[in-house]
Amino acid sequence: QVQLVESGGGLVQPGGSLRLSCAASGSIVRVDNMGWYRQAPGKQRELVARITSIGNTNYTDSVKGRFTISRDNVKNTVYLQMNSLKPEDTAVYYCNAQLSGDYWGQGTQVTVSS
Repeated sequence: QVQLVESGGGLVQPGGSLRLSCAASGSIVRVDNMGWYRQAPGKQRELVARITSIGNTNYTDSVKGRFTISRDNVKNTVYLQMNSLKPEDTAVYYCNAQLSGDYWGQGTQVTVSS
């Protein structure tokens, strides 16, 4: 059994920053890809950023240059540093980890509003 616990969401003004964290725990031998997805009201869940076990990253175009994904393989934790936030970044953000299967966090709300 694997659990993903997210933290770091909240309300921030446009132009502000937030840092999301997601820690994986449980029966873990090795975590492969880790990533962040988001889902805004009325929209489909979309990939925001992904990082492989050796640190290769990819981002959706709308967040390139503003968001940075990183991970700590010892702690089995993935981070998402979000800078220059825009109202259109408002969504529920979900952590994803690929191990023996595909695992998801419970989601954390990010609201960008003045």
